Amino acid sequence: MKGLLVPFAFCLLLVCPILAADAPVVSTLPEVITYGPALTEEMPVGGTQRPEWTSARRFTGTRVYLQKEPWEGGAESWWRLKHHRDGSLSHRLLEEVEIGLPGRVQLDLYNDIEGDQRGKFHYQSFNTEVRWAPADWGRIWGNPTFYGEYKFADHHWGPDVYEFKLLLGDQFGKRWHYGINFVWEAETGHDREQEFQIPAGLSYTVIDRKLSIGVESLYDRDTVKGERGSPAHQFNVGPSIQFRPFPRLHVDLSCMFGVNRRSDHQIAFLIVGYDFGPVVKTDRAYAPAGGRGGN
Repeated sequence: MKGLLVPFAFCLLLVCPILAADAPVVSTLPEVITYGPALTEEMPVGGTQRPEWTSARRFTGTRVYLQKEPWEGGAESWWRLKHHRDGSLSHRLLEEVEIGLPGRVQLDLYNDIEGDQRGKFHYQSFNTEVRWAPADWGRIWGNPTFYGEYKFADHHWGPDVYEFKLLLGDQFGKRWHYGINFVWEAETGHDREQEFQIPAGLSYTVIDRKLSIGVESLYDRDTVKGERGSPAHQFNVGPSIQFRPFPRLHVDLSCMFGVNRRSDHQIAFLIVGYDFGPVVKTDRAYAPAGGRGGN
């Protein structure tokens, strides 16, 4: 019996490594954290793969990327009310038509009607605006978009005006969206007024594709001919809200309050917009955990 132990032990030494090599390998997978289903408004749409929330103007005074796909259209009605530092009021009514074009281009056409606190309104200008995005959404940080505008004024009320903007915007985390613009505007005659502005907005989605709340701000540096060295600095900030009762319809409201002595007491916006054509479809197969676009 003892003589069999040595051969048996030798067999075990040969067989055990073979069995070990054929045994399944057990490994620990990296931890995966899920954040729940992505919001519909954060899903990509169209050829540029921009998120759906960019299709309906999120901020009253700050533009983000493009709103329309090629050959899609929309219309917006604006009302801006300013309560000036001297106690007077002024109104601006805008009727805007938006048209998407190929090549990541959007054309906007609108009429500008101005009014005073006595309720007297006049036709101010016909405005043309073109914006162009050099890349699809998420390819460049901030999704930069270049914007040019010319205002053909009724010269009884003032000179023509030209304007250039750089539009930036994106989303970070879930439900948070932002936009910031850098604006240069100048008159072609009269006082040759020049303005440099930085409008900005931040929003949080309360109900997906229905309701968002946030804050908007506006910095304005204003000069006129002969007084370039003495600019007027204004800064306003206040709450904003967007309500989308239907997929095609959006309502934006903001009220910004002046924080220095050169600022208007209040600047309020009400915008109602409607999109024509098919309702934008989202790609449900794409489900980002925390946004796109270099953030």
